[in-house]
Amino acid sequence: MSSSPHRLKTRAQFQAALAGTTVARTPHFALHRCALDVMAGDEALFDGEPGIWLGAMVPKRWARRAVTRNAIKRQIYNVGAASETLLPPAAHVVRLRAGFDRKEFVSASSERLKAAVRAELQQLMLRGRIGRS
Repeated sequence: MSSSPHRLKTRAQFQAALAGTTVARTPHFALHRCALDVMAGDEALFDGEPGIWLGAMVPKRWARRAVTRNAIKRQIYNVGAASETLLPPAAHVVRLRAGFDRKEFVSASSERLKAAVRAELQQLMLRGRIGRS
């Protein structure tokens, strides 16, 4: 297996993963999964590459500041790489589904926010291993 998960890059890859099942939820995140044998027209979406594919969706609706969105995405990819053994070979998308309280996390990219995001993502990956939230 590779040293880190492959990253989802195309819109079709993200759409395929989101169309799969939601396998885990936490208060702020959802983990979506689909099989790697999904096709887009005559073309395989995941290039026949086995392993884990990972994408991050952090909408402006839930994280208004770019620095916050980027920090959350970095945490998603870091925790995803560290949790690679927990996830089955498939395409996964971690989606932010609720905002973090700006009164509690005043700074756009504080260590406290990063720690909270990391802890919740680790919980999400553990739940994703089991299958359903």
